Amino acid sequence: MKIRNVLSLFALSACMSCTLAGPLPDPAADIPLAKQHGAATAVFAGGCFWGIEAVFENVKGVTDAVSGYSGGSLPSPSYEQVSSGLTGHAESVRVTYDPSQVTYGQLLKVFFAVAHDPTQLNRQGPDTGTQYRSAIFYANAEQQRVAQAYIAQLTQAKSFPRPIVTQVAALKAFYPAEAYHQNYLVQHPEQPYIVINDLPKLAALKEELPQLYSGR
Repeated sequence: MKIRNVLSLFALSACMSCTLAGPLPDPAADIPLAKQHGAATAVFAGGCFWGIEAVFENVKGVTDAVSGYSGGSLPSPSYEQVSSGLTGHAESVRVTYDPSQVTYGQLLKVFFAVAHDPTQLNRQGPDTGTQYRSAIFYANAEQQRVAQAYIAQLTQAKSFPRPIVTQVAALKAFYPAEAYHQNYLVQHPEQPYIVINDLPKLAALKEELPQLYSGR
């Protein structure tokens, strides 16, 4: 089954639609678009990294998305170690983007609107444990400011029927995951987990945020 056909199939039942009180507002506080091309990074965690990576790989202005691990104390952890839930790490995705094409606030909007459910504590869909927690790992004070302000904005607007539980923490390190986890959705589009849990996220990105969808 081709990816675009599955996207059409799930467009009307995208995974996030049932958790939103309505379309998310744009961030009131943001980092302005840069005047020149460049590269910046953002790190997000929200359940299995396969789907998060696939979503951001299809966002305009994003040049790379890498699955990995952040938030714990163990250096260079393996997937098996992180999966134990004992390392403190979360499955995360490092997003590299051109800040002249997309803002950090717009990436946050994608993260909250379609990439995952920020109201699920230490789980995401069928996956449970602190390694699947919702988290934003900020690289600098500006990212921290924008992330905290957007969570406060969404909370005040009652954008979700339940409280947002997303952790906002300083990025201490990011460790890329094993090679077989990279570009997993592209390589395994018919895998049942991908079809049920992750392809609907791409459908939601295309349908709900078409201005940010690159269509790669």
